[in-house]
Amino acid sequence: MIDDPMDRIAAALERMAPAPLEAPDFSGAPAFVWHVEPDRLEPVPQVARVDLALLVGVERARDTLLANTEQFARGLSANNALLWGARGMGKSSLIKAIHGEVHSKHEGLRIVELQREDLPSVGRLLNLLRGAPYRFILFCDDLSFGHDDAHYKSLKAVLDGGIEGRPENVVLYATSNRRHLMPRDMIENERGSAINPSEAVEEKVSLSDRFGLWLGFHPCDQDQYLAMIRGYCDAYGVEIADDDLRAEAIEWQATRGSRSGRVAWQYFNDLAGRKGVALGA
Repeated sequence: MIDDPMDRIAAALERMAPAPLEAPDFSGAPAFVWHVEPDRLEPVPQVARVDLALLVGVERARDTLLANTEQFARGLSANNALLWGARGMGKSSLIKAIHGEVHSKHEGLRIVELQREDLPSVGRLLNLLRGAPYRFILFCDDLSFGHDDAHYKSLKAVLDGGIEGRPENVVLYATSNRRHLMPRDMIENERGSAINPSEAVEEKVSLSDRFGLWLGFHPCDQDQYLAMIRGYCDAYGVEIADDDLRAEAIEWQATRGSRSGRVAWQYFNDLAGRKGVALGA
């Protein structure tokens, strides 16, 4: 029993501010997910991803990001990358597929997923990764910022690193539907109403400039859409005549009002189920 008031205060403060989190055993898994409250890195023994060869219509982005990742995995300098553009065109799938491809050759490469809402904790995460004998891709999916959103300031810790500098064993790959990470109408509204329009959004817009690689993703055409599905069929052994596939796939995209890699995969999931082919986890 603690009788001294000062001892009781000290004990309470220790409960409120626990000891710094110890880094997990990074050798136990190829991927981790960062959680807060409490801080922890949860291992992911098997990453949900598709094979790199099945990603159609993103060849230029694939080759650029693959070369950057291989360079990073070899212990050389590499750029942070922003994958931006059309929804459902494989931005996050490409990052996970490239990690799998490079990890098969460089086993020291890890990927850590960070949620946008947890960006304020990124400094604590970097402290766990800094100095570890591994290379880390920090993966933030669907990154964007709204009005009065201060989370972008935390992101600068990864991109610029502040006085300590970004850990040399960490690189950031982020995806966004927006090239400048914020809605165009918000950019125009702030520019139009600000006393100094040129400075009104400069801090937020310039955040995307801190990514060394900008990789754009654009809507696919019908031939690419059908090629994606045919690639899935060949890879998983689903048999269907070209004419039937074309008719069904075009009808499927028409009912959804869009054409993308995601829609192609959704149609293929339905097709595989009807053909009695299990795709696994």
